Amino acid sequence: MKILLYNPDNGVTRNFMPHLWMFLLQALTPAGHEVTLIDGNAQPMDEEGLARYVREHNIDLVGIGAMTRMIAKAYRMADAVRAVGVKVVMGGPHVTELADEALGRDGGPRHADAVALGEADETWPRIVEDAARGTLKDVYKPVDDFGQERKPSLQAYPEIPWDKIKLDQFNLLPGMLQPLLKRLGGGWGAFRIVPVESGRGCPYGCEFCTVTGFFGDSIRFRTNESVVNELLLLKARARVEGGQIAVFFIDDNFAINVKRTKSLLRDIIAADAQVHWVAQISANLLRDEELVDLIAAAGGKWIFIGMESIDPANLKDVNKGFNKPGEYAVVLDRLAQRNVFAITSFIFGMDNDTVGVAERTLKEIRTWPPGLPIFGLLTPLPATPLYERLEAAGRLTRPKHWQEFIPFAMAHTPLKMSIEEAHNEVRIGWANFYSPEAIEKAVDSIKPLGYRINIFIARLCFRGIYFPQMGSFAWMKTIVENRRTILKLIRQGFGARFHAAAQSIVSEPATAQQR
Repeated sequence: MKILLYNPDNGVTRNFMPHLWMFLLQALTPAGHEVTLIDGNAQPMDEEGLARYVREHNIDLVGIGAMTRMIAKAYRMADAVRAVGVKVVMGGPHVTELADEALGRDGGPRHADAVALGEADETWPRIVEDAARGTLKDVYKPVDDFGQERKPSLQAYPEIPWDKIKLDQFNLLPGMLQPLLKRLGGGWGAFRIVPVESGRGCPYGCEFCTVTGFFGDSIRFRTNESVVNELLLLKARARVEGGQIAVFFIDDNFAINVKRTKSLLRDIIAADAQVHWVAQISANLLRDEELVDLIAAAGGKWIFIGMESIDPANLKDVNKGFNKPGEYAVVLDRLAQRNVFAITSFIFGMDNDTVGVAERTLKEIRTWPPGLPIFGLLTPLPATPLYERLEAAGRLTRPKHWQEFIPFAMAHTPLKMSIEEAHNEVRIGWANFYSPEAIEKAVDSIKPLGYRINIFIARLCFRGIYFPQMGSFAWMKTIVENRRTILKLIRQGFGARFHAAAQSIVSEPATAQQR
């Protein structure tokens, strides 16, 4: 049987990393089946294009996974595939919570022949076998012999052949920058981010988050050995290709068990398996100096911190009172001292926010080491405590906002500002920190060339989360706007190479004389 696993584009930007679920299910597919992967972010397709691909390649089964923001596109693509007579199975957090919507049991159209609820590690092989026999069921759910939901263990984790998978399409660098960066040396002609997980689950239960509902509040971990082996594969590939490969640990909180995380980081160091990596860690766990030392020594370069707000009242409202805004600066300085920088996320439109929240937040951020701040709006995702609270209060303005995804648009009324005012606060945040002047200032504040290039590329890519950078013209405009910073990096790069060559020439006679 020929199987296609398809991930729809996110409708915002093509600056992304591949989604792990496709590679994981490919590795879990029983022998004897051919699996193809298409990520809509790397290979844009419309409904007609996907239907044509399925017909021309004689695909027998299509698996589609999507988060809430992608679900409208996912449904359209699923409809197109089913229209040509091919079965579709859908999964992911949104479908898990709203299975009746996908199956057409809520009065709307049916989009899927089957749905996989929750984590599909155990159910996917069963789905494939049933599809091959023509006995596909409507719903697949991982349950034990007593009908209770069962979370898969990660101890026997499948091997994903990262050394063989084609990753060319996932190069984050715009084509027009690649020749320049190649000439700077250091393998900057390519830069790819690869998703790796070391564990699943989160006990915190933040009001707006879907993680605890989907993965559960108990934490499951892979063995240190399997994670280290995966990093060694990626490190070897980067060395052979002469490009940059970074890992994004997609664990919802990489250091939720600090003792275990320290053990993993020590094993990474002992095996010389360091690659540059990013991980999500809450600020309260970064109080641990030894943990931060190990993060830096094990290859950590960026830490994603969900700060959400600088207002303790907001944090308490959404069940994230363990965040202490007074500690943010200390945590970020501690990381920066070790050349580890932060991706800091903020949510505007929370119940205690008023007009001017963006500038108040920016004022704090400007006192911190350079990083990657990102700004979003409080979004009630289905089945979260936030959604239920706002629905009960009659505050939802678009109860099924996912059916027409609009980037950076509120779906409920804030308490202390209007919807339009909240939208403007987000615009102020992005415009201030991703302007050419702000990017130049961030790059200038860092000395080593590698780190300067790193933050420059990261800022350009993150800029595309809010400001569309989907096509060549948009990228060209962005590059022209940032030409001053690019020229500085080029001068420093060639200057460093010239200096190294000069030092070599100067030292050569002395070396010969000693011989």
